[in-house]
Amino acid sequence: MGTNAISRRNFIRASGLAGTALCLGFYFPANAKKEQLISTADQSGFEFNAWMRIDADGKVTLTDHRAEMGQGSYQSVPQIIAEELEVDLKDINVIFALGDPAKYGSQITGGSSTIRGSYKKLLKLSATAREMLITAAANKWNVPASECYAESGHVIHKPSGKKINYGELVADASKLSPPKEVKLKSISEYKLIRKPLSRLDTPMKTNGGAIFGLDKKLPEMLYAAVERNPRLRGKVKSFDDSAVRKVPGVKQVFKIQMMVFNTTRDGVVVIADSTWAAMQGRKALHIEWDDSGFEHVNTGDIYKAHEALLKKEEGISFKKQGDPDNILTQATNKIDVIYQTPYQSHAAMEPLNCVAHYQPDKIEVWGPIQAPDWVQGDISDKFKLPREKVFVHMTFLGGGFGRKAFLDYTHEAVAISKQIGGPVQVVWTREDDITQGPYRAGISYRGEGAIENGEISALKFKMAGQNIDHWNGPARDKANGSTTEGFLNPYFDNIKNISFADVPYEMPLPNMWWRSVYASTNGFAYESFINEMAVLARQDQLDFRRKYLKDERCQALINKMEQVSGWKSRKKNEGFGVAITECFETTVGQVVKVSRHDDGKVRIDKVWAVMDCGWYVNPDIIRAQVEGSVVMALGAATIHEITFKDGMVEQKNFYDYLMPRMSDVPAVEVHIMENTADAGGVGEPGLPPFAPALTDAIYDLTGKRIRKLPFNLNAV
Repeated sequence: MGTNAISRRNFIRASGLAGTALCLGFYFPANAKKEQLISTADQSGFEFNAWMRIDADGKVTLTDHRAEMGQGSYQSVPQIIAEELEVDLKDINVIFALGDPAKYGSQITGGSSTIRGSYKKLLKLSATAREMLITAAANKWNVPASECYAESGHVIHKPSGKKINYGELVADASKLSPPKEVKLKSISEYKLIRKPLSRLDTPMKTNGGAIFGLDKKLPEMLYAAVERNPRLRGKVKSFDDSAVRKVPGVKQVFKIQMMVFNTTRDGVVVIADSTWAAMQGRKALHIEWDDSGFEHVNTGDIYKAHEALLKKEEGISFKKQGDPDNILTQATNKIDVIYQTPYQSHAAMEPLNCVAHYQPDKIEVWGPIQAPDWVQGDISDKFKLPREKVFVHMTFLGGGFGRKAFLDYTHEAVAISKQIGGPVQVVWTREDDITQGPYRAGISYRGEGAIENGEISALKFKMAGQNIDHWNGPARDKANGSTTEGFLNPYFDNIKNISFADVPYEMPLPNMWWRSVYASTNGFAYESFINEMAVLARQDQLDFRRKYLKDERCQALINKMEQVSGWKSRKKNEGFGVAITECFETTVGQVVKVSRHDDGKVRIDKVWAVMDCGWYVNPDIIRAQVEGSVVMALGAATIHEITFKDGMVEQKNFYDYLMPRMSDVPAVEVHIMENTADAGGVGEPGLPPFAPALTDAIYDLTGKRIRKLPFNLNAV
């Protein structure tokens, strides 16, 4: 723990906790390679960080350092704690942490990282608390700790049957130092983990008890609606607010600027005493925009530029082995094709919103925030306040998909609060959300491949599209760091000649992480190409993959896919397609079945999804995430896209950015592979394989190869 002298403040803080509660957490010392477990008994000179607190009434309070945006961490984290701590789930209360990376490490809810990044720490934390409570009970009874065990929030003495509640032990346990090593349960001993337990947040989300950003209210809080320039780099030339000020409830109207990556977005703010009044005032605004001096983008031009670049540029090499170029030059049995994927909006059900209160000596923010630690740092930098004076409060999120990890809407809310000298709530409309971005970037890919003697002799991929990293300032001469995301590593072990390159393409459209990030676009191109290579080799798509995905887990996954889908017993007039992708340390294979119905239209009959995420918590949450991923992938593949005309987004709301309806969604059957590997992600990996599996199924049924998304399923 170090030898730093404990400050008077921290001594009082820790002393106040000791004797009333047992608190445990992890401390992240500066420059340390590994976090350190701490408890109320530790006398170290740090700001105390309690991830878990057990009170004198036996109740457990868990501080969740990550956001809950529908992915299930609010259930999964307590389920882990309850397993090793030996308490009932009903006795666990969950609160969200403030943004503070010094206390909690990374708090970004993204990359499907909450469980895979924390589960080992949480298991150890819980088992440590359990052992400390057992030791406290054994000391109280003057018996060996080996004769005691924990169950349902109690310590029990085996020989005598004596039983004592955790709450009666916390005073003594809080004076103990945590044991250096604790024994964790084996998977076969789990009573809660790997069980489909009902989610703790379901009741509060159905009875109105859950607090989302829109629910937050502060005394004397005003409300803001912002009319933002429909072209990112345009400026406010002038505005007329005479009609606005006649709207009942309107208080102020002024110009605002907020940072969007490395540029600014102009807008005009209407402040009122209600959201409705602010929005009505906004409608009455008359603004003259200055949109001169920069390119006005059109979607068609973007993809023409992609195609030209892919044909004439070799790009920046990301990964290469062997000599694929030479082999492709000489090969006769080869293909050379282009795939294209569209720009997409995040379109989370809860629109963006943020409550902010700027004061000269501190700033507070409340809202649906995926990255509270990033927001804390960003606001600290922009408003020149120390980080410890910036307080970022997370609420529940009604969906995020990466959008609510961005920093524009929180910065804007604080800037408005500073301007009006009081607390404010800023609410974005659906039109704001869809027209302002940022978006998943549209990407184009060129795939070249050759088959010799039934084997892949060479593969070559190039991608052209916006690079998320470039908004943050890295050198433009480096390849996109996600060029191979979604492509399974075993392919590299078993294909001798293969290369991936990134063809840089710059475009002033804000682009951002979107569920499964680049795997969502890469997966379509790369796995579609593997299917085309299988056809070129005249081989079954699953058998073809077996030859190149030789590791044990991939082989087991392929066998499972074949078994559950009835792959070998496919019938005439049925189209079956397959794809396997990997992202965030989880591999997912999907088989999609389609058929042509009596009305002549192709329908998706069923999707079989097999997920290998290693160690996992709750199978119901996994099934829900995979089902949701399939629905989102279905929309992105066949229904909606963001398009640009004269520099503006053409879509406005769900009437022209259509979502899948219940009647569009096929049956989805989810299977989870059982193994002891480390945990992978769950919230995102179920999305990438759907589109390539679907288009492969359509080819199997109709002979039509689809290489550009989205496509109209009704027109196939």
